[in-house]
Amino acid sequence: MMSMHSNNKDVSGFVRAEGKKLVNGDGKEIVLRGVGFGSWLLPEGYMWKFPQGGDRPRKIEAMVKELIGEEKAAQFWDSYVERYVDEIDVREVAKQGFNSVRFPINARGILEQGEEIIFNEKRLARIHEVIEWCRKYKLYVILDLHGAPGGQTGANIDDSENDLPELFTDRRNQELTIAIWRMFAERYKDDWIIAGYDLFNEPLPDWFNQYNDLVEPLHKEITAAIREVDKRHMIIIEGVHWSTDWSVFTEKFDDNLMLQFHKYWNNPDTESIQKYIDKREEWNVPIFMGEGGENNAQWYSGAFQMFEDHQISWNFWTWKKMNTSNSPYSIRMPEGWKLLTAYLEGGAKPDEAAAEAILNEYLDNLKVDNCDAFPGISRALLRHLPLQIPAEFYGQGEGAGFGIVNKKTNKTGLRASDGVPMRMISGKTEIPSYHSEGGKVWAEDNTLCVELHKGDWLAYDALCVEGKSFDLHARLLAAAGQATLSIELEGQEPVSCEVNGEDWTESLLLKDIHLPAGAVRVIIRILSGSVDLDWIEFSFAK
Repeated sequence: MMSMHSNNKDVSGFVRAEGKKLVNGDGKEIVLRGVGFGSWLLPEGYMWKFPQGGDRPRKIEAMVKELIGEEKAAQFWDSYVERYVDEIDVREVAKQGFNSVRFPINARGILEQGEEIIFNEKRLARIHEVIEWCRKYKLYVILDLHGAPGGQTGANIDDSENDLPELFTDRRNQELTIAIWRMFAERYKDDWIIAGYDLFNEPLPDWFNQYNDLVEPLHKEITAAIREVDKRHMIIIEGVHWSTDWSVFTEKFDDNLMLQFHKYWNNPDTESIQKYIDKREEWNVPIFMGEGGENNAQWYSGAFQMFEDHQISWNFWTWKKMNTSNSPYSIRMPEGWKLLTAYLEGGAKPDEAAAEAILNEYLDNLKVDNCDAFPGISRALLRHLPLQIPAEFYGQGEGAGFGIVNKKTNKTGLRASDGVPMRMISGKTEIPSYHSEGGKVWAEDNTLCVELHKGDWLAYDALCVEGKSFDLHARLLAAAGQATLSIELEGQEPVSCEVNGEDWTESLLLKDIHLPAGAVRVIIRILSGSVDLDWIEFSFAK
């Protein structure tokens, strides 16, 4: 069962690892629920809808400079950093129910060019300003070195110069990385609003695994430098291969450590993260799903509730990007944007005035007030009503989240160990695909249903943020033409209802039920007959 997310009360004092749990400064166990500010301090080409020629900061910066000249380009980037994340963004993150944010930082943005180690104080001042807003609105901050000097990944995502992980091949880059973390530790050692230091993002995909043995020694060296000045902040480390492979972790080298994994485009079930849960047990440390998303609201409602059920802190990727429907905010594409993408693909260079107009419109469009809002995304992540929950995302654990009289092998591969009968609705495919498709809802051929028989039950958890009246619908069919269901809302009398018909229908199960603010649990139980269930949905009462 989930507890009410009284997030702001949770944000109090230094966060630390205590056994497998995270606790705050009051000694209270907490779960971090956050968003990442992707593209803010490390612009990502896909969030700009740019082709490969503009797939990372250095290429986008080169384009801007070519189009409007060095001086205007410098002004553009100052405005960009100020507008991509402003006070209203921070306020909105808190208001939507999150309690933390992850700041993905590009080393090149905070280090001045040259032999000496000099920091860009203007950029650091802006980062600090956003940290102060996080304090004001009660959001913990995770500092994430997303693009380390030289690149820890060797791809577009770390702003790599040569698509090589030169953090691991050039000692100078390691020294710069240590200097960055020592600087942050010196500045923030006494500041509890910083939850922890995420040492470097997604090191070394498989094709660079010859360097895997260098990851842990560098984690230890950076941590030693941090610990010289800062004994209190949590250290957060990521595995290799897009932060999915923890085999590089051989020893728990600090007593305030959290292990981070990332999760995209695969089964939203316990089986898919069991290896991380096992490591949590083995090392007695908290674990963190530090980046996951880029899918649809259906997947979010399953994956993120599953993290909650396992007391795993999480951070959603990403808060806003261009022309999207699967982030909380979508930046509108400016007029003439295709002139820029064409130029990046080798086409004609727009003249300076045209380019400047397009880029200025883009800067205006970055403001939250000018974005398109998709409030259903945050609701799916946090399970806030109103909400549709796919049937396969019932609660965890036999006897707690579900009960099945005759368990059977589930050939879809999702939640296979539960023994809950499931099938693909159309039967045209055998297993579901969880690739993103840009946030589109699952096609009928890619949708599962759960098959329930007499005596079976499934429980669904959600949160009601403020007391309101709701209707509860379900999409279902009665496999033998007729079935009786018991709808059991925690704290209310069970309601039984008849369902008829072998065709899929959207049935009203409960009408105009008042739910007080707090945790909501509904159990769907089969009293007679058999039912195939596609989803349940709480909507505001008509």
